[in-house]
Amino acid sequence: MKQNLHSLSQRKNKTWKDKDVIKVVTGIRRCGKSTLLQLFAQNLISQGIDKSRIITINLEQLENEQLLDYKTLHDEILSRVTSEEMHYVMIDEVQNVTDFQKAVDSLYTRPNIDLYITGSNALLLEGTLTTLLSGRYVEIKMQPFSFKEYKEALDDNSQQNTTSLMRLYNRYCSQGGFPVVTQLENNSLIHHDYLEGILNTVLFKDVAQRYKITNLYALEVLVQYLFDNIGNLTSIKKIADTMTSFGTKISTNTVAEYLKGLCNSYIFYPARRYDIKGKKLLKMQAKYYGVDMGLRKIVLSNQVRDTGRILENIVFFELKRRYGTVWVGSVGDQEIDFIVTTPQGVEYFQVAETIQEEATKQRELASLKKIPDNNPKTILTLDDCDPIYVDGIKIMNTLDFFME
Repeated sequence: MKQNLHSLSQRKNKTWKDKDVIKVVTGIRRCGKSTLLQLFAQNLISQGIDKSRIITINLEQLENEQLLDYKTLHDEILSRVTSEEMHYVMIDEVQNVTDFQKAVDSLYTRPNIDLYITGSNALLLEGTLTTLLSGRYVEIKMQPFSFKEYKEALDDNSQQNTTSLMRLYNRYCSQGGFPVVTQLENNSLIHHDYLEGILNTVLFKDVAQRYKITNLYALEVLVQYLFDNIGNLTSIKKIADTMTSFGTKISTNTVAEYLKGLCNSYIFYPARRYDIKGKKLLKMQAKYYGVDMGLRKIVLSNQVRDTGRILENIVFFELKRRYGTVWVGSVGDQEIDFIVTTPQGVEYFQVAETIQEEATKQRELASLKKIPDNNPKTILTLDDCDPIYVDGIKIMNTLDFFME
């Protein structure tokens, strides 16, 4: 696990060390944020920085409970800054501190403090902090392991270095990519208990408590709906109507609030629709993708055989890691699975579990052919095939794409 995060920490630490920006590490709980901070600290020590100049505070730990007051936190850190030399301050789960932005802003103004913070909620970068620090922070976004990182972590643990890519992919779909999962023995009960613990913490601590949600049953039903509908276009009204029709009466305003909490806690990510011909974002519908397929299996029990949409979900996060923002596209009456912007321009992706049937292949090609530009277009499939081009459209194996 640490090998993957170690290479990330070296890259990020080298890029941003001593730069006049706050390093903000965000992502769902247990995706490796705390480990990344530890590795940042180790990198600094390996560069000759004295340990006394590295101040680390984990606000999830009981012994730091008194530091949940922003002024106490601020004063404690300043008391440990003992010289004019640069000190490296790392605060884990800073959103637990009420008005934390006041402490962060004050610490940032000190010329001898290089500040690193983590958070498990997007509220970290909303409102006052964003206003105070506009242009003065860099966000390091983290998610559970990609398929490539998952394979590398298992290889490091000597668990699966002789297993085929397809078998590893099937295991990844079932277990998900949380780093600790790669260190657990291959036991479904152990994985279930670990992932269920993450899910409960996110739902009840990061969502329900933070957003003062009292109808926990409705929240759970919404999570089930979203995981069951990954890859499907939906709207807040449609979600409310569907939940109500199945016996969970809920208003559109309540769905919107719950959905905001789930997305802000990084358990779901929205993908907005983009009209390719009209060159505009469409407001009414979006797709929602779940951050980890292991969590999906926990929520939906064994009803997770929808391998095509699971593949689409995993591709969405692969593209998000590589390119940032990912849209779902529409061109006339055709749907384009994903649109991304690369340094070279726009690219389009279709995802199909198999295109061995000619009718399926032609349908996927037809959607991409309707796009009125010459930007790169790719069909990703689980079919065992070498990359080929058909009418300028690339067709390649998805697992090969993941391993690039």
